[in-house]
Amino acid sequence: MQAEPKKSLVGEEYEVEVGPVAHGGHCIARTSEGQVLFVRHALPGERVVARVTDGEEGARFLRADAVSVLSASKDRVEAPCPYAGPGRCGGCDWQHAKPGAQRRFKGEVIAEQLERLAGLTPEEAGWDGTVMPAEGDKLPPGEVPAWRTRVQYAVDDQGRAGLRKHRSHEVEPIDHCMIAAPGVSELGIEKRDWTGMASIDAIAATGSQDRQVILEPRPGARLPIVELDKPVSVMRVEEKDGGVHRVHGRPFVRERADDRTYRVGSGGFWQVHPKAADTLVKAVMQGLLPRKGDMALDLYCGVGLFAGALADRVGDKGAVLGIESGKRAVEDARHNLADFDRVRIEQGKVDAVLPRTGITEVDLIVLDPPRAGAGRKTVQHMSSLGARRIAYVACDPAALARDLGYFREGGYRVRMLRAFDLFPMTHHVECVAILEPAAKGS
Repeated sequence: MQAEPKKSLVGEEYEVEVGPVAHGGHCIARTSEGQVLFVRHALPGERVVARVTDGEEGARFLRADAVSVLSASKDRVEAPCPYAGPGRCGGCDWQHAKPGAQRRFKGEVIAEQLERLAGLTPEEAGWDGTVMPAEGDKLPPGEVPAWRTRVQYAVDDQGRAGLRKHRSHEVEPIDHCMIAAPGVSELGIEKRDWTGMASIDAIAATGSQDRQVILEPRPGARLPIVELDKPVSVMRVEEKDGGVHRVHGRPFVRERADDRTYRVGSGGFWQVHPKAADTLVKAVMQGLLPRKGDMALDLYCGVGLFAGALADRVGDKGAVLGIESGKRAVEDARHNLADFDRVRIEQGKVDAVLPRTGITEVDLIVLDPPRAGAGRKTVQHMSSLGARRIAYVACDPAALARDLGYFREGGYRVRMLRAFDLFPMTHHVECVAILEPAAKGS
């Protein structure tokens, strides 16, 4: 006998007291029956009316939006973006919070994840609890940092460019994105008719005038004839293989960081905030303190950002090995670092390639894994190499905390942690943790 389907609670409203911030851009609250609500558009300490957006009777938790604020926090501001709010654009999480409060919330999430998943207090992690803004991001009240150098627009059935609503395929058409970098906004993507397109990626490089758009047509559609406000290279996502192919111009953009130029192929990874690459390189190098002659690993090396910085600092007698799974990123990394005989880039997944290298000892390691983290197996292997210091660059506090716990099992301790707000208005935050052998710190 089949169980009766559980009743959907979508649309139900609850008056709740809002609790702490949780990982993911929402706050925790409970209904009068004790059911957990993850509430967006609310702030800690507020009393709000929360409308359920996802969930059913008996579910472990419900998702909801704060549709009415009955008692506001002192950290609340009117969202500067006209597209922010319940049921609207899902690109930002904290438009309704003061910038300083946004950073404080991110710090609270980091601290909670460290305690829960790694058993570390901020003091034990060598962290003062602050999340630092990027250079130039402290602006007068009401102004918003225009930082996003890469924007993925979705296109609705009428050919209008916009951004997707939170946890939805529905498109919110927009006239302008406040957090888009000037080089993206100047293209005029939002003013054009994109009938037949599914998405448009707009890229404005840092340190060069390179601009690129990547067009993904709907099945069977042709590319539109569109003239943008600035010269761009044009790429196309092919329906058959999902690959990105050149239509017009260069198949890459040139990014600048740490006094070097990096070629980044279409669809390749580069930090989105214009100050991010320099900020992270500086934090990593200050933490690792490379010496002439060091042997260093750059894991998940992308197009070679940290490998290039290390190669400059370890000198002719040193060596750097980078490992990266993406074929195009490996090609770019080899091109970008071709002037260094001491750098080698290997293609493949880190957990497969690292054991095959036969390396048994290194001086330094930097890893910048994807959002899911490195995982126990890879951390165990790194821990066995006896590195003097390890720099872990993380975009997800939960994955970072889990992996720090694995490093502790492998005999490493966190010497220092720094956090940077490189994604203003969103819940995302970047961390750099510096580790060393536990015996050294005891």
